Amino acid sequence: MRDQKVLEEVKAILAALVKLAPGHAVEVRIPPYSAVQCVEGPKHTRGTPPNVVELSHQTLMDLLSGKISWSSGISSGAIHASGERSDLSNLFELLAKTIRVTS
Repeated sequence: MRDQKVLEEVKAILAALVKLAPGHAVEVRIPPYSAVQCVEGPKHTRGTPPNVVELSHQTLMDLLSGKISWSSGISSGAIHASGERSDLSNLFELLAKTIRVTS
């Protein structure tokens, strides 16, 4: 069951991410809440995307609040990133500066 407050928070964060990096080259997933495509590059239309980033809502909040870094999230397995365009460390640093995290 999805928490409505968390759903709204995730959707707002992902909308800000898409605004910062429009495109369709990378799919960012926050299961079970939402997923978006962002970052300029080749558009993916069928099957599993070649560039995927997946993390939990809590990891997203920890990343944006500075509690964890992109590299520590990758190392611990809290962030799963695959594909040559999936290193979104700089993008999430920029996102953290543009939105206010309340959790």
